[in-house]
Amino acid sequence: MMSITKAKVMLAVAGLSLAACSQTQAPNTQATAPAAAEIKSGIYLENMDTSVRPGEDFNRYVNGKWIDRTEIPGDKGRYGAFGILADAAEENVRKIIEESASSNPAPGSDEQKVGDLFASYINAEAREQAGLTPLKAGFDEIDALENQQQLASYFAKVNKIGVNVPMVLGQYADFKDPTKYMTYTWQGGLGLPDREYYFEEDEKSVELRKQYLAHIQAMLELAKIDDAAAKAETIMALETRIASEHMLKEQARNMVAIYNRFDIEQLPELMPNFDWNAYLSEAGAADLSFLVVPQVDYSKALDTIITETPMSTWHAYLKWKYLSAHASLLTKAIDEQQFAFYGKQLRGTETMKPQWRRGVDLVNANLGEVVGKVYIKRHFPPQAKARMQELVDNLIKAYEVSIKELEWMGEETRAQALDKLSKFTPKIGYPDVWRDYSAVSISKDDLVGNVHAAKLADYKRQMDRRNEDVDRTEWGMTPQTVNAYYSPPLNEIVFPAAILQPPFFDLNADDAVNYGGIGAVIGHEIGHGFDDSGSTFDGDGVLRNWWTDQDREEFKKRTAVLVDQYNGYRPFEGDDLHVNGEFTLGENIGDLGGLSIGLLAYKMSLGDQPAPVLDGFTGEQRVMIGYGQVWINKYRDEFLRTQINTDPHSPAQYRVNGIVRNVPEFYEAFDVKPEDALYLPPEQRVKIW
Repeated sequence: MMSITKAKVMLAVAGLSLAACSQTQAPNTQATAPAAAEIKSGIYLENMDTSVRPGEDFNRYVNGKWIDRTEIPGDKGRYGAFGILADAAEENVRKIIEESASSNPAPGSDEQKVGDLFASYINAEAREQAGLTPLKAGFDEIDALENQQQLASYFAKVNKIGVNVPMVLGQYADFKDPTKYMTYTWQGGLGLPDREYYFEEDEKSVELRKQYLAHIQAMLELAKIDDAAAKAETIMALETRIASEHMLKEQARNMVAIYNRFDIEQLPELMPNFDWNAYLSEAGAADLSFLVVPQVDYSKALDTIITETPMSTWHAYLKWKYLSAHASLLTKAIDEQQFAFYGKQLRGTETMKPQWRRGVDLVNANLGEVVGKVYIKRHFPPQAKARMQELVDNLIKAYEVSIKELEWMGEETRAQALDKLSKFTPKIGYPDVWRDYSAVSISKDDLVGNVHAAKLADYKRQMDRRNEDVDRTEWGMTPQTVNAYYSPPLNEIVFPAAILQPPFFDLNADDAVNYGGIGAVIGHEIGHGFDDSGSTFDGDGVLRNWWTDQDREEFKKRTAVLVDQYNGYRPFEGDDLHVNGEFTLGENIGDLGGLSIGLLAYKMSLGDQPAPVLDGFTGEQRVMIGYGQVWINKYRDEFLRTQINTDPHSPAQYRVNGIVRNVPEFYEAFDVKPEDALYLPPEQRVKIW
C-alpha cells in the first residue's frame, strides 16, 4: 500500500485554520513584531547582487551572490533553502536516534525500535554477509506463479511492502464524502519517472532509455539472474507497453475525471480477466462495497496486457520490480548500481548521501513520529506556533478581503468561495495525536525484515479503519519535514515545524520578510484550495461544482494566460525543453496567490502606521525580497531536466521571476520599466485571487 504521503501525492494533495469571521477584520497587530531593540530586516544582504536591476532578473537580484559562490554538495541534485534546512533537520534527528540507541531502551519501546532500525541500516558488514539471501523468498514466490490469474493476488501482496507493480492500491478520504475513507487504485509499474520518458525521440531521451536498459541488465546480473541481457529487453518492452496506456500526468490533475466509483460487482466488467476476488482478499479488503478507479482506460488495457503477456515475461519483470524496490537495503554493489542510474543519470548527483543520512531517512519514513515527538520539544518553541497562528489568521483575513473585491467573480460563486475560506483548518508544527507504532516489531539484525514489518503494519493500520470516520488528527508529513501541504478533501493546510525557520520564518525579524516568506507559503497552500484542481472541492471537502458556468470560464481565461507564460520558460539555451504550464498550473496559482495575498496581509497588518524602512528597503520591497529568498536554489542540469519533466512545481527561478512580474506592487516598488526583461504590460498581468 502507498504510504499516506504517497496516497496524498497520488490524489493531488498540493504541497510545498481558524475559520475566518463573516465580518472582515483587520489582522492582529499585537505581539507579532519583536521588540524594537531586536528588530532586524531578515534580509540576507550578503546574498544579493544589487548590480542586477530587479526588473531584469529579480531572482539574481535577491540571490545572485549566493548562486555564484555556492557549490552544490556532491550528494545533491539541487541545493537551496529547503536542502539547507533539511540537512540541519537530519543532523538533529541523528542525535535523537543516537540518544535513543544509547539509553538502554526497554525491548519493544519506541526508543528500541528507532535505535535498532537505524543500526540495522548502517551495519554495512551484515548487508554484505546477507548478500542475495533477502531476495530468495520473494524470487521463489515469483517463480511459483503459474498463470496470469495468480498475478492479481501477487500484485496485492507486494503492494503492501511498496513494490511498484502495475496496479497500486491505497486509501484516502472519499472525495464525495470526506468524513469516510475510500479505497482507490492507481496506475503504476514503470521504472522511468513518467510515461513520456519511454516515447520521446530527442537525443537525450533516446540515450537515457539505453542507459536504463543497461541498468536493468546490470542489476539482474548482480542478482545472479540468468540471461540478463535478454530479460532486460523483455522487461523494457513490457514497461513500454504499460507506459503507453498510462494516463497523462496533466489529465490526472482533473479530480472530476479521476473519481470513478465502481460497485464491487461492476469490477469484472471493467477487467474481466482479472481475479478481483483474489486481489481484494489479499489486499485485506474483501468486504469492500465500492472502489474508485481513477484511470479507467488504463485498467481496461492492463487487463489485456496481463492476459497477453507470457508468464516468463512476468517472472522477469516482477523480479526486476522486487529487486529494484529493495536495492537500497542490499549489498553495496546493488545499492551503488541503483544510484548510478537514479542518482547520477537522472539527477546528476555525484555521490551517494552519507550512510548515516540515509539511515535517518529510513527512520523518518518508517518511524517518523517517534523522533518527531522529541524533535519538536527541542527545536520548536511554543511562541513560534503562536506567532504562526497569527500569520495564518491574517492571511485568511486578507484572502477574505481580496475575494470580496474580485471584479470577475459573481455573487453566487463568491459566497461559496468565502464559505470555503471560512472552513480551512490549519495544522501548525506537529500533530495533537501521535501515531502508535506498537504493532511494529524491529530487530537490530534484520534490515529487510524491519522495513517489511513497518510497511505491513502501516498498511494494516490503514485498511483496518476503512469503515471508520476519517481521522482528522492525522498528518501526512512528520514535524521534521521541510515542506507544507494542502489537502482538498480535508480542506486543511499543514505546516511542519522544520519549515518554520529562517529564511521562511524568523521570530526575531520584522514582519515584512515573514509575510514574504512563510506568509507567501501560507497563502500558497490556501491558494491550492482555489487552484484548477482544489477549486473543484467545496468548503466541506466534497467534490462538487460550486461555480457558475460564467465564473468558471472567467477563471479558465485567467489561468490560460498563466499557462502560456510558463510554457515560454526555457532554462537551457538552444534547447526546446520548457516548463509545462498546464502541469504546473496549480503550483503557479498557489505561488501567485501566496505573494499577492502575502503583500495584502502585510499592508493590512500595518493599520494606519507607515512601514519602517530597514536596510534601505521599504516594507513592500522587503516582502518581495523575503519571497525571493525562500526560492534560493542551484540545480544540476540533469536534475533540472527531470524536475521539468516530472514535477508539478516550476523551477525556482520561475517561481520568483514568473510570479513577481504579475504583481502590480513589484513595478512601483522596484521602478520596473517597459524595457526591463520582466516587464509585462498591465493587460497581460494575471490576477486570479
